[in-house]
Amino acid sequence: MIHLLKFLFGRKEQLLEEKDSMKKFLIVGLGNIGSEYENTRHNIGFKVLNALAEKEDLTFETVRLGDTCIYKIKGRSVICLKPSTYMNLSGKALKFWMDKEKIPLENILVITDDINLTFGIFRLKTKGSDGGHNGLKDIQNVLQTTKYNRFRFGVGSDFGKGRQVEYVLGKWSEEENKQLEKRLLESAELIRSFVLSGVSNTMNKFNGS
Repeated sequence: MIHLLKFLFGRKEQLLEEKDSMKKFLIVGLGNIGSEYENTRHNIGFKVLNALAEKEDLTFETVRLGDTCIYKIKGRSVICLKPSTYMNLSGKALKFWMDKEKIPLENILVITDDINLTFGIFRLKTKGSDGGHNGLKDIQNVLQTTKYNRFRFGVGSDFGKGRQVEYVLGKWSEEENKQLEKRLLESAELIRSFVLSGVSNTMNKFNGS
């Protein structure tokens, strides 16, 4: 009850104190809320941000349209956002916090699963189609552009015809789980590089790894 009252009446108007917009970043991990989705391939965006939070000793708090934690790194202020809108309305949460905190589009990074990449492969892009991904489709519709940074985490495509939804909403295999911890730590390093070194340098360092 106390937490709920603080959430409703005590939260700050904005999350970041930083005034320089170029030093503010928004990292959005895509996923679906609820325990039934927690360890599914489609929720890799949430999983990456959870790994970053654990590594940097950050704590998520419930705010409007999602859970956030604030990551301060070498003069930069980063909002890590896990939308509570479910995948198909991801753009709503992204746009709300982008506008509220006055974060430039080039300082936004969206983390998503990608069935077109082998499991564990990274691909950072500055633009592109939604590739049939409903979260990216909504973000594109809300932002009215395909030119935004996205970090695609490969989840593979080991499924039969017509079973794509079942696959991405399925749990990680035993072998994938063995490899995930290392890849999640490397994902956290990719985010750090994006914030400190920029998208081009990060692409050169991590793409295809």
